[in-house]
Amino acid sequence: MKFTQERLFSFCIQVFETCGMSKEDAKLAAEVLVLADLRGIDSHGVARLSGYVRLANKGRANFNAKPFIVHQTPSTATLDANQGLGLISAPMAMHIAIEKAKNVGTGWVAIKNSNHFGIAAYHAMMALPHDMIGISMTNASPLVAPTHAKERMLGTNPICLAFPSGNEIPFVVDMATSNAANGKLEIAQRLNKQVPLGWVQTKEGKESTNANELKDGGALLPLGGHKGYGLAAAVDILSAVLSGANYGPWVPPFVAFLDPLPNLPGEGIGHFVGAMRVDAFRPKEDFKAHMDNWIKRFKAAERIDDNTEVLIPGELEHRAYLQRIADGIELNPQVQIDLEALAAQLKLVL
Repeated sequence: MKFTQERLFSFCIQVFETCGMSKEDAKLAAEVLVLADLRGIDSHGVARLSGYVRLANKGRANFNAKPFIVHQTPSTATLDANQGLGLISAPMAMHIAIEKAKNVGTGWVAIKNSNHFGIAAYHAMMALPHDMIGISMTNASPLVAPTHAKERMLGTNPICLAFPSGNEIPFVVDMATSNAANGKLEIAQRLNKQVPLGWVQTKEGKESTNANELKDGGALLPLGGHKGYGLAAAVDILSAVLSGANYGPWVPPFVAFLDPLPNLPGEGIGHFVGAMRVDAFRPKEDFKAHMDNWIKRFKAAERIDDNTEVLIPGELEHRAYLQRIADGIELNPQVQIDLEALAAQLKLVL
């Protein structure tokens, strides 16, 4: 069944408000979630909504959180999310980074004591209207084994970079540092499908195509072996070691039925966001003209065959956005069932 963005947006607001969130925060959280669905990132959209509610019910997410700055310089800050959702703390941090960039050219904010922050692209793309380059990343609960290891030590630890352009669509690369995000495994599980080799390994460290491998003690694999391992580790350090959040195997699980480990080294999960003013490096008109030229030249690259197309990062998501704005958002049947159950629980209408 297809849903309009307005219907999903309204439902998310009602859920968050019913659970005690302020109207302003509820609108922001709903906007982050629905944008994920509009951009075709179904694993991080409204499919996550009931998970946030369960975290709040378990006392692990504070829907009334008031994030606050614990340390700052003219170009940097550390934000304590006060155990709130990253859907709220990451945009707040990005606003701080943008304001700092306006004043001194760049702005960087590390965030601790937070929870899942949705799609990284939402936060990085906040910089685009200001003719700034946006960066966002987060660590996550350990599902990924380091190269040559069997033990889960890192999260999927996504990173996003968003570059403004002139007449072309923005360049937005938003990627997990594992071969696949856990959400893609969840989608495969709902569809009862296998996953490609290279996504997961068994608890013995053997490659597998079983989408349920994580439930049996297996692990996700880093992107490109040791290279993805290195990227994931860098995201973990910037997001958590730098901010004072939990890192590596100590990052609390997203699912509410699993408790965090004892004797945690930090607070919550961590994010890291940044904004760089283009005109801190060269005139923004020149940069945007050359970005357009870069994009057009890469899209004109000689194709392998006539049935293929060269795309720039973010183009598929942009196309999905335009299509879903016009035609609606098709929810996975299991996600719809989950949302209907949540609606019944909270005495709301989906």
